[in-house]
Amino acid sequence: MLFNSLEFCVFLPVVLAVYYSLKHRHQNIFLVLASCYFYASWDWRFLFPLLFSTGIDYFCAQRMAESWDRGGPAAERKRYLLLSLVTNLGLLGFFKYFNFFAASLHDLLSILGIPSSLRTLEVILPVGISFYTFQALSYTIDVYRGQIHATQHFADFFLAVLYFPHLVAGPIQRAHNLIQQVIQPRRTTRQQIIDGVHLIVWGYFKKVFIADHLSPIVDRVFSQAAPTGGETLLGVYAFAVQIYCDFSGYTDIARGVAKLMGFEFMLNFNLPYFATSPQEFWKRWHISLSSWLRDYLYIPLGGNRGSEAQTLRNLMLTMVIGGFWHGAAWNFLYWGFYHGSLLVAHRLSLPFQQRYLTFTTQPAKALWFLLRLVVMFHLTCYGWLLFRATSAAQIAHMTAELFRAPLAGWDAAAGWQVLLYSLPLALVQVIQYATGKLEFLNWPFMRAELRAAVYAVLVYLALVRGGTPQSFIYFQF
Repeated sequence: MLFNSLEFCVFLPVVLAVYYSLKHRHQNIFLVLASCYFYASWDWRFLFPLLFSTGIDYFCAQRMAESWDRGGPAAERKRYLLLSLVTNLGLLGFFKYFNFFAASLHDLLSILGIPSSLRTLEVILPVGISFYTFQALSYTIDVYRGQIHATQHFADFFLAVLYFPHLVAGPIQRAHNLIQQVIQPRRTTRQQIIDGVHLIVWGYFKKVFIADHLSPIVDRVFSQAAPTGGETLLGVYAFAVQIYCDFSGYTDIARGVAKLMGFEFMLNFNLPYFATSPQEFWKRWHISLSSWLRDYLYIPLGGNRGSEAQTLRNLMLTMVIGGFWHGAAWNFLYWGFYHGSLLVAHRLSLPFQQRYLTFTTQPAKALWFLLRLVVMFHLTCYGWLLFRATSAAQIAHMTAELFRAPLAGWDAAAGWQVLLYSLPLALVQVIQYATGKLEFLNWPFMRAELRAAVYAVLVYLALVRGGTPQSFIYFQF
């Protein structure tokens, strides 16, 4: 069930009406059932691996909590943690990566001249498996570390994992934050409703009006085996805006829907294209994933506690694994390695920047900021080329064309389209950055009539002038 579907527009009001009529404990049970229906609407078979892994995680957390309570040995708790890890990563590996590794091994053996009968399987990838796997793992890992206590009610844990707004594409919620909201009675405030409506309307506008209009342009460029430099440049710019509006639009809708029921989700995007360094970009883009990788992968690997070489290794490993998390394809590995390389290069360059590129006058500071912003945006855009490309050959050709003739074959009409659909986003984000307020329509001095008029325009453009409906990009991960 897509957020941008008529089915969801019927589903949500019904859920809210029933939810508001129930008391806390019954609200949780109802939301579990509604979330199961929401997830099963894609394919009822998807529920089985989700229910199985969730049941194992609940069991493991309970056993670890009992071990903590009686002062049992750490080795006992580690066995249950390993069971949770093997179950979750095993299911993720089978459904998402089995065919990739089988096909890659077959290709390698063929290159070496070794006969191989390895076959891929007709496996359907459960929607959102990467997201709910990471969320469940954060729970069992935190219980193992003793950072949170296991919840006693299965329905509470089940709702924390399965709650439908974040289930398919995040944000990846931390167990200690969401479970407490599940356990405690919730009261939806007037401000939450105002903020929720704001996020929902703005999220739909970004997805339906901007991202879905840019999708055909991006698809046309990346469906070619050998696009020109100008076509490549246009496709990359369009995809940079599309993927941001598509993914952040989903996140805004998810956060807005949650607010209508009294839940608070973490911020997942904070003006990422205003980043001036690779490190800052990952503090602004997909924050729930980057912070998860930091806390559950980078820091356990050693973080920056060892030598400089070990720190750089940990950065690279984290980003490569993060890239591979996105999908079972070589281009995601390239993308992760590329961003790891940017982080490594930035870290190595910091002493030089601090010594020679520290400015005191305001004009120099402004110019240096603008230069870094433009460079970082284009470095990010090249990363999107790696992310969206369909083959290594296409990556090589597009890269060569960008260096050889970046404006050759530029489609002026399509360029104006990209500019037209990107302009509202750019204007809003400049205001957001300048004011430091992401909820730009909730300023106290903005009268209710003006806010309602802006909402009406956004809703009109999304419903009447929106692009051809497309699935959310991150649903495939």
